[in-house]
Amino acid sequence: MPQTTIGGFLAGGMAACGAVTVTNPFEVVKTRLQLQGELASRSQVQRVYTGIFQALRLIYRTEGLRGTQKGLGCAYIYQVLLNGSRLGFYEPIRSSAAFLVSGDRAKQTPYVNVFAGALSGIIGGIAGSPFFLFKTRLQSYSPAFPVGTQHAYRNFVEAARTIYSAEGVRGLYRGVTSAIVRTGAGSSVQLPTYFLAKRQIEKYGLLEEGPLKHVAASTCSGFAVCLVMHPPDTVMSRMYNQNGNLYSSLADCFVKTVKAEGVFALYKGVTAHLARILPHTILTLSLAEQTNKLVEAVERRIL
Repeated sequence: MPQTTIGGFLAGGMAACGAVTVTNPFEVVKTRLQLQGELASRSQVQRVYTGIFQALRLIYRTEGLRGTQKGLGCAYIYQVLLNGSRLGFYEPIRSSAAFLVSGDRAKQTPYVNVFAGALSGIIGGIAGSPFFLFKTRLQSYSPAFPVGTQHAYRNFVEAARTIYSAEGVRGLYRGVTSAIVRTGAGSSVQLPTYFLAKRQIEKYGLLEEGPLKHVAASTCSGFAVCLVMHPPDTVMSRMYNQNGNLYSSLADCFVKTVKAEGVFALYKGVTAHLARILPHTILTLSLAEQTNKLVEAVERRIL
């Protein structure tokens, strides 16, 4: 029996939650590096965080273990919504689009795969946007070494209540356009790259079936996702963390950042992003192989 869409959603969400538990500290570091020196020239910036491991040590020393895992609760919810959609809806969208284009649901076509990856990611990005907003603001806050706008929320429930009281539903979806670009860009390459790498490994007999093959394919996917997704990710972090209307739109944030800090500012924190996304992608896609089998077994029993 083929896996249901709900089953795929649950399997993807479980896999992503397992991965984010391990990688969330690097997300905290990435967020702070992206916000450090916001709209200031390099000569004016006093760099508090100088690298991944220096930042991790500093955060741990001043804020403890809880500081390195800030925003983990809403990260779980975000991952369920994003990767549940990304992994759960990818195959139904891909097979339906392939049938419309070629009349063969099983046919693998690169542009159809990219379309399915992008659309499933956009669905998840819109659904999870408020939780990425809460996560960004919780992770950016530091009583010892603040960077960017500071929001002293105790947890994401207080963040949701405060933002909704001040700005309504519109405030909860602040910056959603950048979420669409970010997740659409990342998702358009994540699964297509993963499956392409797997097929090439199988075609040339590079690795036997097993965990090592999944890790190798996931690594290829992680590099591709980071390269494509980081600039809109930087814009997204800044739009979500702003107070008032420092940036009026995705394009406005992009232009102001490049004008003030140079084009390489869009890649601030990219090493921390890579340190997060490589293990996250490897764990998510490798765990998804197992959670899919688990969910399929449960569905066979129930359905």
